Order: sequence, then structure tokens, then C-alpha cells
Amino acid sequence: MLIVSNRLPVKIIQKDGLSTYQPSEGGLATGLGSIYKEEGNLWIGWPGALVADKDKEKVIQDLDNDNLYPIFLTEKEILDYYEGFSNETLWPLFHYFPTYSIYNPEQFEVYKQANQKFADEILKIATEDDVIWIHDYQQMLLPEMIRRKLPGVTIGFFLHIPFPSYEVFRMLPWRKELLTGLTGADVIGFHTYDDVRHFLSATSRILNVNGTANELVIDDRKIVADAFPISIDYKKYKQLAESTETKRNERKLKELTGHNRLIISIDRLDYSKGILHRLQAYKLLLERHPELRGKVTLVHLVVPSRDKVTKYKELKEEMDMLISDINGQYSSFSWQPIQHFYRSFRIDILSALYKAADVALVTPLRDGMNLVSKEYVASKTDQRGVLVLSEMAGASRELSEALMVNPSDIWDYAEKIYQALNMPVEEQKRRMTAMQQTVSKFDIFNWVNNFIGRLEEIKAWQQELSTRNINESIRQKMAISYHYGSRRLLFLDYDGTMVSFKKQVNEAKPDDELLKLLECISSDPHNTVVITSGRDYHTLESWLGHLPVDIIAEHGAWYKEYDGPWRHRRDLNAGWKPDIRSVLEVYTSRTPGSFIEEKSYSLAWHYRKTESGLGSLRAQEITADLKYLAADLGLQVLQGDKVVEVKNISVNKGTAAKRWLEKTDADFIMAIGDDHTDEDTFKAMPADAITIKVGSNVSEATYYLRSYIEVRALLREICTASTDDEDEHEALLEEAN
Repeated sequence: MLIVSNRLPVKIIQKDGLSTYQPSEGGLATGLGSIYKEEGNLWIGWPGALVADKDKEKVIQDLDNDNLYPIFLTEKEILDYYEGFSNETLWPLFHYFPTYSIYNPEQFEVYKQANQKFADEILKIATEDDVIWIHDYQQMLLPEMIRRKLPGVTIGFFLHIPFPSYEVFRMLPWRKELLTGLTGADVIGFHTYDDVRHFLSATSRILNVNGTANELVIDDRKIVADAFPISIDYKKYKQLAESTETKRNERKLKELTGHNRLIISIDRLDYSKGILHRLQAYKLLLERHPELRGKVTLVHLVVPSRDKVTKYKELKEEMDMLISDINGQYSSFSWQPIQHFYRSFRIDILSALYKAADVALVTPLRDGMNLVSKEYVASKTDQRGVLVLSEMAGASRELSEALMVNPSDIWDYAEKIYQALNMPVEEQKRRMTAMQQTVSKFDIFNWVNNFIGRLEEIKAWQQELSTRNINESIRQKMAISYHYGSRRLLFLDYDGTMVSFKKQVNEAKPDDELLKLLECISSDPHNTVVITSGRDYHTLESWLGHLPVDIIAEHGAWYKEYDGPWRHRRDLNAGWKPDIRSVLEVYTSRTPGSFIEEKSYSLAWHYRKTESGLGSLRAQEITADLKYLAADLGLQVLQGDKVVEVKNISVNKGTAAKRWLEKTDADFIMAIGDDHTDEDTFKAMPADAITIKVGSNVSEATYYLRSYIEVRALLREICTASTDDEDEHEALLEEAN
């Protein structure tokens, strides 16, 4: 496994001309600290400082012993790729602070260059047998860059920050490039289902890629977006809390705070963490409940972060002023309401803080997960203590026994702190025990196993699918079978199979290339070509009636042989149409861009021109609304590509196709189609028939092709094999091309 992130789990500290290595802060280094050291694994990333050319070889050798592979960034890359685009554009936007985002094209170019630098280094050592696990928003272009050079490699991507809603994400000028980069991965992981939902909405609207549930198909690859809530090494934090050193530090801490009720807050300096809201809520608590003055202490720990950047510098100044205001207003000679520390602490000191705290405030305005909440839970070995947790943190989806707050509602926030301080011990233990069971079961190792297991599952599915894709070997076998067939029967669906879908229904008229291909194939006396379609027979007659082909129209309600008249099913009636049309008209009036198409024995509601998302919602509503009415009337409701069609349940392409199967003693049978209605055709085919699904991989068909373009390429090959006369063959192909 190659783990890839912007930062290595260690960083170089340069002082007095000497370089030392220290562990990096942050959840990712903590989360994967036990994983990368396993034999055969490697962590690739930036060591956190500028390194002179003369020192690079030594750094490489030093880090190699710990399975670390450094990527060296230039000063400009650090400034524009890391500090710039990553932290001044993506970070605020993804945390729902769009007005803080800076859109600088030059910074995005450097972001691309830095991602390419990572890709180039990875490609020097990676093979298609490796698993490449890429982490976080600094590397969003990387999956596709690697996929381009190593098409078969297994790539996972995990985003450690929230993925914003489509309405926020669409503000980004480079939104399409970032989504394309992510879809180079096989599995794209997020902390919560909300993030998954936002990502799928963005891919649907921006890349025009649709999928089933949380699965997408990009070219011939199935990829998955899923929720994998990251966690901690539960046993490590529990054992640390039980250690002699932690217990000693806990006693000292209580002595230093006068054995007051202890509230802790531990955060990095960042506007997304809700630091000012937390302080305001604490101030309000002291105003509303004067009896707590002198009896509670807030240990306020803030880890320095980018405080030279304007927004962070302003935040620090506001924080310092508010803390000074609270302490100045409420302090006494023997008590200070806030003990503030602007620095980081060792993990053993943090463990003592967790252990001693009666209440922990973890209340960001927006956070991907927030592991502090889980570290606090793991450290409470006596199950006494209360976690006050923001609804906006990813951890809130798992730790539902915490006291939930909206950090912007400081009035309720203050009362939640009061409730936490006065919670009965029995309730504290009940809540904490339940949260500990969750965190211990779904720990960091479970997170890794779930993600890697999903990767393996998707990769196995892709490999299985690759055997179904019509490669050169399968084409040769088809060609041989076709060559020796003397009575060939070909069922060819029309829309989505031989032509692309159009905004306007009547724009899908066959072009000259398709007409020449069909003419070429159908002119072979050994071939019977049957065009199958849901379109009305009048349209198909005007488009294809002059060709020597048979046609099945309106899913089988109408049919004709080349030299015969149009016929229709005598057992059908259309008396149900007024009832169904009245329902469809209601939805048409509520959905701009939609319209109703009437056929002889069916009604179709089209929504290709509607607002993305709205049409799909209305289609689901129509299907649910018509479910029982259609069943009572003996009708079937079908969802196709941007269309909902209602027809007689006995009418389907498979039943119509049997008419040709029964009367033709064919020794070569092929059926090609792209949607649900073509599944009936595939099911009707004999076992030795060649069945091909277009554009999807979940089907009764034996093989699949990606698009109508590949279908035409296949038809061109059939045309080549069908043409006996060389001169005629060349002339037809020249016209088709």
C-alpha cells in the first residue's frame, strides 16, 4: 500500500543549522500511524519544510528507515499550492465560508503542478499491483493523473474535510477539473452520508454522470462513493488514560484548578472551529448562573495555526479580546474563569485533561469528523463526564448520546453546558458507556479494513466486468460465429443504442452514417435486421421505412416486416389514457421543460429539458403516484433515460421479438439495447445468442458496450463482414465514414 498525503506523519524542524524530525499534528497522522509502518507499505508526502538541494539525499535516507518517501516542495509551491489554493480557496469553501475563498488562477496552476509532481514521483515506484490510498483536499487532481498512466491500478481517495452542497461547490471556477480528478479513484471516501450525497449531486450536475445509489460508471469503470467515518486507536487512548503518568498529571491538574468543575476545549486556531461562539456561550453561562462563578474553570487550549494569515490573525485577536473580557469581568483573587493556552500539549498531558474534565466542548461550526470527541470518550475510563458536541461535526452521526448543540445558538449552548454540569452520574455513565461501545467497535482499524475491503470488492467487480466488455478477443470470436452463420437475426434498439439522446425527442433522426451502416448490414441476404424501439410507428416509418429492415415500434404494440404493412396487437385498448394523462398533466404543469408524448397504446412523460434533479424527483413522484392506478388498469410504469412511460403490461420488446425467433431458424442471433425495456429482449433470447447492453453494466445481457459510438463501430465491422463485393464494400465504408 502506498499512502499519499500532502504531509508526512513527521515534519522536519530546522534550528541552529540542525534538522530534527518530530511527529506531525492532526487526525490523519494519528489515524494511519499504525498502518504505514507495516512491512511493504510506504507513506509519500511533504516533510513540512523547505529542504536545500544538498540536504535532500540525507533526508531521503533518514526517512526511508521509517517507510517514508519525501516529496520536496519549492517555496512557490508551498505558498501557492498549499497555503494558497488548498487553504485559501478549498478549505473555506468546503467548510461553508465561501466569502473567505480566494479565486486565483495562478494558484490553481501551481496546485496542478504540485499534484503532477506527486504523480510523477508515485509513478516512479508504483505498479498496477499496488494499492494507492490518497488523502485529502490538497490532492484532488491526483487520482486521475495516476489513472492516466496506470489504468489498472487500485486507487482509493479519502476526503478528511466536509464536501459542500452543490450550491456551494458550484461557486468554484475549477469545479469540473476537481471532480474529474476525483473520479480517477475506484473508491471515494467521506466521513458522512451527507458528504456522499453532496458529491453525487455535484457529479450528476457538473460532469453529467449519473449512477445507481452511490455507484457511478465512468467510461468502463464502476466507482463507488461511500461513507467511512474515521476514528481513533481506542485501546491506545484507554491504556494511556489508565497509566500511572496520566493519573499523576490528572491529580496535579485538579490541584492547580482548585478542584473546580473542569470544562475543556481543545482546537486548532481556525474560523471553522466555532471558538468565538464557544466563548460567548460560556460567558452567557456565567451571566445566567452566577452560582457557578468560582466553581467552574474552562481550560481553553488552542493550537497555533497560520496566525500570520489575515483571517486567522483577526480571529486570534478577537479570541484574545473575548477571553480577556470574560476573565476581566468575572475573575476574583482566587479564581479565573478561563485558563487559556495558545500552544500544543504532549499526548500524555492531553490524556490527563480528558480524564480530569467533567465536560468537553467540541462544537465546530463545520467539521469533517473531529477526533477530539472520540479521544475524550476513550479516555473516560470511569464513564463519568459529558460530551457537548456540535451537530455540524461528522462525529455527531455516531455519538448520538452526546448533548447536541447548534453552535450558532449560544443561548441553547449555554443551557446545554449547564445541563452537562448538572447531569446525574447514572446518566453520565449510561451515555458514556454507549459512546465507548461505538468508538471501541468502530475504531481506526475498523475504518482501514472497511475502506480497503470496499476497494478490493470494487476492484474484483471491475475485473469481472472487464471480461464482459467486448475486447479484441471477444470480437474475433463474434466475427467467426457471424462468418459461419447463414441465417442471421439482429435485434437493434434505436435511441441510446445507435443514436445519442437529444434534448428534443425528434432531433434523434438517423444521420447519414447510421443509414449507410443499416443499409449495408440489411442488404446482406443472410441477415434479418429488426429495429426495436419505444417510438411511435409513424416516426419510425418516416425515418427507416425505406430500408430493408423489420421494425418493432412502441415496445411491440406495432410491428412490420420490410415488405409488409404495419400491424398492431388486437388485444390492446387505449381507454385508460384519459385517467393517466390527467395525472401526467399535473406534473407537467409543475415541472418546466417537461412534456407528454402520446403514442397509440402508451403515454410518455419526458423530462430531459428540466432542471437537473427536479426531473428525477418528479419521475419518482409520478412512479409512486401511478403505482396502484396502473396496476388496477393492467398497465406498467417504466422509467427510462429521462422519461417515464406508461403502457399495457403485456406489451414489451421481448414478446414482440419472439415472433421473429419462432419464425426464423437463425444460427446467429444478436440483440443490442440500452435501457430497462431492452431487458425483456435479452431475456427472450436463446442461450447461445449474443446479447449486448449499452452504457450500463447491470443487465441480463452477456456483454456490454459503453456508448452508441462503440455500437456503430461494431456495426461497421459487421458491415465489413457482410459485404461480399470488395468494391461495394469500400464504397459503403467510405460513405459511412
